[in-house]
Amino acid sequence: MTKPANLIFFLSDNHTGDLLGCQGHPVVQTPNLDRIAARGARFAKSYSASPLCCPARASLATGRYPHQTGYWDNAIAYDGRVASWGHRLKERGHTTVSIGKLHYRSTEDDNGFVQEIVPMHIVDGVGGLTGLLRWSGEQPAMPGQWELYWERSGVGESEYQDYDREITRRAVAWLEQNAADQATPWVLLVSYVSTHPPFLVPKRLYDLYPHDRVPLPVLFRPDEMPRHPALEHIRKLKLFGAMDDEAVLKRIAAGYFALVTHLDEQIGQVMAAAERLDLLGDTRVLYTSDHGESYGHHGLFGKNHLMEPAVRVPLIMAGPGIPEGRVVQQIASAVDLYPTILEGAGVAQEADDRDLPGTSLWPAMTGRERPRVGFAEFHASASRAGGFLWRDGAHKLIYHVGMDSQLYDLEADPIEAHDRVAEGTADGRDRELEAALRAFVDPEAVDARAKADQRAQAERHGGSEAIARQGTFVYTPPPGQAARYD
Repeated sequence: MTKPANLIFFLSDNHTGDLLGCQGHPVVQTPNLDRIAARGARFAKSYSASPLCCPARASLATGRYPHQTGYWDNAIAYDGRVASWGHRLKERGHTTVSIGKLHYRSTEDDNGFVQEIVPMHIVDGVGGLTGLLRWSGEQPAMPGQWELYWERSGVGESEYQDYDREITRRAVAWLEQNAADQATPWVLLVSYVSTHPPFLVPKRLYDLYPHDRVPLPVLFRPDEMPRHPALEHIRKLKLFGAMDDEAVLKRIAAGYFALVTHLDEQIGQVMAAAERLDLLGDTRVLYTSDHGESYGHHGLFGKNHLMEPAVRVPLIMAGPGIPEGRVVQQIASAVDLYPTILEGAGVAQEADDRDLPGTSLWPAMTGRERPRVGFAEFHASASRAGGFLWRDGAHKLIYHVGMDSQLYDLEADPIEAHDRVAEGTADGRDRELEAALRAFVDPEAVDARAKADQRAQAERHGGSEAIARQGTFVYTPPPGQAARYD
């Protein structure tokens, strides 16, 4: 068993996996995250369990995939019904505190924390109901998504950054007032809303990214973007029209990169406090994000799909017992954090946890890597049918219920320019990966179950017509603010 230690768990929103200096990005500035990585282990191939806030965060909490829990989307969110790593630690007398965005159903639920400080949960305990209508193909268009990127990226301020700064203040205060007084190892979840759009940032940060240095997204032009029906459906619902204005795309990217740097600054302030308080000798640090962000790659913005920009996330861990400067090539998943956090706190898994799909990352961090497959799934807003990712080695299959699969060789084609199924060069590898996927999950049965749950939830809220009349909100507001509906 790993020697127990405290844990500061930094969680962000919408941070795609390659936007870190330590990941080799040529432009993005993340000095504080880079220092954490230099002190510990960085996972080069880490995946979200489901690329949308609520299902991803439910998997981070429970160590289980959406098809195992039924937390499918942003209206069927985590409610404490399934045990989380927080519950397990709290049951053993450990202090578990969250500060910031959780995006669960409600603070009234037992979410596994002894205290939730300035929490953000789904709107009114109900969430984004229009996404439920995917079950019938009647989900309305979302014009606010297009405007969010096209019009609200660049120099400015958003309520989200104010919320980030409040989260930082509360985290520093908690460390100052409580960290030294805990009888058992504690976990402090510091969960920022950045790097979620709008990509509005102070001028001092935006100016770090002059447009002549900002790379354009890949495959954004209409004649080169992938035209798979699942991706075309996203473009249709989100009204992603012509996207070949390079100046606008660079403005969006510069705003996003600057917001990553803003996030890095917030983390740096908490780390400085932990160092000043002499906590780092017996405190580990973990950083990851719930999902990624496309910001123009493949003619897409946001998440809601299983291409790499949306589904691959950063994962860094440092502190006692973790070798410095280690880069782990073993595939990792959000569901691995449950057993990893428990082991780091010196807590054995319960009998009910023995069927968890994830594995502790401690062996990999200490040099004992092993081959693993990557899995993710998506059953939420802007999807026609269930999508399933299965990665084995370099090859990544995206299986779509009722549509052709996609197959990519991520070593030869890291930007996913060549779908080997569409190009007729799969050579049976797609069938091999599909067979392995089916040994793990029945895609058609899961798709049917997700849609049945979403239909039932929609009916509890008045049915399709009532939900459609309500409209959609662009993003969840910080605590105390009202959602903006379109």
